[in-house]
Amino acid sequence: MKSNNSESAKKFRFPMFQRKYLCIPYGLFLVLFIIIPILIIVYYAFTDSNGYPSIDALVDFFTTWSKINVLIVSVFIALQTTLICLIIGYPLAYFLANKQFNKNVVLFALFIAPMWINFVLRTGATRDLLTWMNINGGNHPYLATLIGMVYNYLPFVILPLYTTMLKLDKSQIEAASDLGANPFQTFYKAILPQTVPGITSACLMTFMPTMSSYVISDTLSEGKITLFGNYIYLNFTNNEWNVGSFMALVMLVLIGISMLFTRGSKQEERGGGLW
Repeated sequence: MKSNNSESAKKFRFPMFQRKYLCIPYGLFLVLFIIIPILIIVYYAFTDSNGYPSIDALVDFFTTWSKINVLIVSVFIALQTTLICLIIGYPLAYFLANKQFNKNVVLFALFIAPMWINFVLRTGATRDLLTWMNINGGNHPYLATLIGMVYNYLPFVILPLYTTMLKLDKSQIEAASDLGANPFQTFYKAILPQTVPGITSACLMTFMPTMSSYVISDTLSEGKITLFGNYIYLNFTNNEWNVGSFMALVMLVLIGISMLFTRGSKQEERGGGLW
């Protein structure tokens, strides 16, 4: 009885520690660092330099071919980067997660270690290495940018795939083999469906950051490859807040569409099962 009374007394004395009050810090963070900045972007996107309502930024974006071209090139590079990272990262993640091949967690840490190094330092080191290999912005700007993207975002593909593959249901894989499935059928029917959440997360963590990145392309291509993130940065540095804000809003819409697509694919997977 005394312990129950003491617990109720503590709850009465410190109501801020109740569960319903724990959402207050998150709510403040959401308002200050997400909702308000988005509202500011929307305000600048649909006003002119004098602060009056205007759709000049919208018209300028959809009537200027250079901006549309930058968006197309950014999507193309992002798709290539995501695909190459998946081709390299999927077997690596499977190897690292399979105790039959890898019994040392340190090997996995070696692939994630580059994420602990400053992003700009990694990009600078990549530029020096590619220059030594005679692949730089002077002669191969596109290839140098693509290599830098793959190197920097490959850990973001390996990590979610590795986490998903640690939870693979080995009984399904063994059952597929026992029922006469060949290695390809075992992979297609028993392994791949279980790793769809990891593939989806890997694509989401690679595709949009690649489009919004500007340090890698600007450094490795020596300014010859302009991505969507570069264009937004250039507009803001040139005090073109309205055009830059509208382009940032376009980026937010693309991120929202990709997140809705990801959510929809996850719901379909829950409803349809593995088979």
